[in-house]
Amino acid sequence: KVNIMVSFLLSNTWLLDHSRVFFSVYCSSWLLYLCVSQCSAKNLKNISELFYYAQKAVLHPTGPLYCPEEKEMKPSCIKSLTRIFKVSDLDNDGILNDKELNFFQRTCFNMPLAPQALEDVKNVVRKNMTDGVEDNGLTLKGFLFLHTFGCDDDLELHQEYLFPLLKIPADCTTELNHNAYLFLQSVFDKHDKDRDCALSPEEVKDLFKVFPYMPWGPDVNNTVCTNDQGWITYQGYLSQWTLTTYLDVQRCLEYLGYLGYSIICEQESQAAAITVTRNKRIDLQKKQTQRSVFRCNILGARGSGKTSFLQAFLGRNLLKQRKIREDHKSFYSINTTYVYGQEKYLLLHEVMPDFDFLSEEDLACDVVCLVYDVNNPRSFEYCAKVYKQYFMDSKTPCMMIASKSDLHEARQHYSLTPLDFCRKNKLHPPQPWTCNTVDAPNKDLYTKLTTMAMYPIGNCQCVVVL
Repeated sequence: KVNIMVSFLLSNTWLLDHSRVFFSVYCSSWLLYLCVSQCSAKNLKNISELFYYAQKAVLHPTGPLYCPEEKEMKPSCIKSLTRIFKVSDLDNDGILNDKELNFFQRTCFNMPLAPQALEDVKNVVRKNMTDGVEDNGLTLKGFLFLHTFGCDDDLELHQEYLFPLLKIPADCTTELNHNAYLFLQSVFDKHDKDRDCALSPEEVKDLFKVFPYMPWGPDVNNTVCTNDQGWITYQGYLSQWTLTTYLDVQRCLEYLGYLGYSIICEQESQAAAITVTRNKRIDLQKKQTQRSVFRCNILGARGSGKTSFLQAFLGRNLLKQRKIREDHKSFYSINTTYVYGQEKYLLLHEVMPDFDFLSEEDLACDVVCLVYDVNNPRSFEYCAKVYKQYFMDSKTPCMMIASKSDLHEARQHYSLTPLDFCRKNKLHPPQPWTCNTVDAPNKDLYTKLTTMAMYPIGNCQCVVVL
């Protein structure tokens, strides 16, 4: 019968032009069995069915999903289905209830299942495995009977899905909109199982199980706010998402794709979660801004206190900062501030002290913070030179920070004192600052920096909240 089937297939000119059908049929054991046992070239039995299933094998190949020899799904298929299960499990209890199962059904087939159909599905699962249904809902093992969505033949999410088109004009920034924050809040609540408003390492790991890799490294815990145990707080969680959106919006789109944003929120793509701000020049002309995220670049000589300034923004005094491992340090920190009752995000970026070369990224920001060590007589000279070379004629507002103000103030080896330099260049007077405190460091300076970023008037004296 096999020889008869092969002869029949090879005698068909249509099949010669579409030889992939033959090989798909031949490689699919269940379909080959159907052809051998139920097909007849002599009686023309089931010939139309043969071509129907041959086409189906090509359009919907089982190869990436199932291993007929082992009679089990392939690891990549299980991994993909597990990701979909996690996304569909809206309350993260490890079981798909009827509401969640219908969410999956509508996503895949644009049609919910009737109550009786839902029961039929669960009854089929019950008959095939003992642990496929719990509390009248599908477990992951039961869910593996269902089909996947959004994947290519390698069971990886399409690049077009992960990275939807998003145009970002020059001098514009990217922020999460209100609906995106609501979605991320629901994701946090879903995984904060002990309801302590923080994510433990286990909860973070559980949150990112739908990812093919761990997107957050240990430096994240020194980029955003954490609790006394070092766990990322709710505020820190949203801050990290805000930072990612601002610095690398394509990465943010990818992350939202893995979390199923467009599916759960019924959007065309996760690009709907992003707001592209208007050109910064328009903000300057109108003297107002609709932005929520502002970037402050921190410059200063080595040992001037830049890293401490970043960590103090997260509420950490010098004692807590000394416990941070060197390989876990971050060049960024982000937190919220309030300006005239409005909540804004201030993003601090520590720029490495290379005076001879500052890149466009080093210079591109909303406000500049020049930090010098009052106890080091050679520290201020770096700030003065950087300001004169890069920011004297810039419209970017600058603030001078007199770091380690709890120590003895040494005379700076520069032609002008820091105060005289600021007066000459119409800058704010040097702002004394220290993180060598018993409690959390004072945050007034960060509010001032955010205000300067929101209402830039160049490098001249500003009376607003200063």
